[in-house]
Amino acid sequence: MTSTDPTVLPDPWQSLHQLLAAMDAEIEQVYVERGIKGVRPRFAYPLIRIAHTGPLTIRELAESLNRSHSAISQTIAAMRKEDLVTSEPGPDARTRRINLTERGRSLVPFLEAEWRATHATVAELDGEIPHAMTTVVEEVRRALEHRSMRERILHHLTEPPQ
Repeated sequence: MTSTDPTVLPDPWQSLHQLLAAMDAEIEQVYVERGIKGVRPRFAYPLIRIAHTGPLTIRELAESLNRSHSAISQTIAAMRKEDLVTSEPGPDARTRRINLTERGRSLVPFLEAEWRATHATVAELDGEIPHAMTTVVEEVRRALEHRSMRERILHHLTEPPQ
């Protein structure tokens, strides 16, 4: 008997998600080996940016990093728990400005060095594989500009009978 459950088929995204999670875990392992606990790779970008710009609202930070407000809000909450950032009242009652704690500021030089090393590693990987990851990502982005993911899904979508 054949299952009608589409989730029993191999997930085309799984290998990409696993690869990204494995790379993040290895970056985090570098932090742990340097005695830096409680810091996730996703913290580096906002910590470095705030170190260079000074306090920002979550919206300003999200826009400057080209990330969603929700994603940055969750990241800030996690960084606050690790004593990396503080929040203080912003220009109006609805906003708060995010700033680095002493601990957060002390980690920035290492995080900047790790950032550069990670970029060098990606360039090295791009040179070792037949199709550079950065090129493939750009080619996918261009293909989706030509015909969006939404349009492609709608082309293949067969509505269930009602």
